Amino acid sequence: MLNRRTLLTAAAATVAAPAIIARAEDMPGVTATEIKIGNTNPHSGPASAYGAIANADAAYFRMVNDQGGINGRRINFISYDDGYSPPRTVQQTRRLVEQDGVAFIFNGLGTPCQTAVHAYMNSHKIPQLFVATGADKWGDYAHFPWTMGWQPSYRTEAAIYGKYLLKAKPDAKVAVLYQNDDFGKDYLIGLKDGLGEHYGKMVIKEVSYETTDPTIDSQAVTLQGTGADVLVTAATPKWAAQTIRKIAELNWHPLHFMTNVSVSVGAVLKPAGEANATGLITGAYQKDATDPQWANDAGMKEWLAFMRKYMPGADITDNNHTYGFGVSMTMAQVLKQCGPDLSRANIMKQAASLKDLEIPVLLPGIRVNTSSTNFHPIRAMQLQRWSGKGWVLFGEVISA
Repeated sequence: MLNRRTLLTAAAATVAAPAIIARAEDMPGVTATEIKIGNTNPHSGPASAYGAIANADAAYFRMVNDQGGINGRRINFISYDDGYSPPRTVQQTRRLVEQDGVAFIFNGLGTPCQTAVHAYMNSHKIPQLFVATGADKWGDYAHFPWTMGWQPSYRTEAAIYGKYLLKAKPDAKVAVLYQNDDFGKDYLIGLKDGLGEHYGKMVIKEVSYETTDPTIDSQAVTLQGTGADVLVTAATPKWAAQTIRKIAELNWHPLHFMTNVSVSVGAVLKPAGEANATGLITGAYQKDATDPQWANDAGMKEWLAFMRKYMPGADITDNNHTYGFGVSMTMAQVLKQCGPDLSRANIMKQAASLKDLEIPVLLPGIRVNTSSTNFHPIRAMQLQRWSGKGWVLFGEVISA
């Protein structure tokens, strides 16, 4: 459920403030009855597992429309397949903006893909909201004031891993496997943040892969040969599953940290072999539907009711569906706060005005907060370990 205090505050502000007269020409993609929202997502190709996110976004907005829309307007959500190919992202984004006339782009996925349209969106002053990647640069409000991420940044996540290693395993020999783009390189930067002056001593090997590589088998063999007893993997789902499976085949058993974006039970662990992932550690900010501790949780019951009605038959073990629900709820709150002024400038202003927003699928103690100088809505995580049957949280919620 949305934070009641936030909703009441927003409603009071709407009543108290003078009526805002927004001209139609200042609100592209908006009519008296509709708000048109664009999205690009890899519904096909090597990162197609993430297509579940856009499907959940679409389902959430169907629910919103069934409930009367937002301030009397229905959501027209248009999602195009970019196949996780930056040139296609550019093509599809321009199509959404220049042909379909969307108000803004929401939850576009992929660090390389969204990087390809980053400058375009900002030069045209079109909100690029709640980008579905944790690249740290989505929080650069000073240079890119029309772009904002949502999830914890990869740099934040990796820094948390580094801090944990310094405390729990200071003599670790660390190997890193990373995707050779901004997504993967953010993990290197974050590890350097977390390990500090110890990075050069503890990290003994860094190996990258390209998204055009059919497998990561050779990289895994190389990393095993270093004698490392810790592995940090920054890979998207296809290669994450391959990594987990390959190191099991090699009978290599490092303490394994996996990027949060590739720990879905349905999309990664099952294809990799759930037993092969035993002991895997990741940073969490969402509740996991496979964790029995949330069986009677009000927030997860709300999410499950949504899934049953609007995504019947979908895999509830795929946390991409949880993600889509949470980020879409955040977007709906922004639009509610906009009131009658759905100009692009006000949409961006309200996105940067979220205060202590409670999202039912986030872990206890984690809230959404933004401001004109904070474009990182979620900045805390808690570590969790795969038991072979489910995720088990441990330690405290950590901010980095």
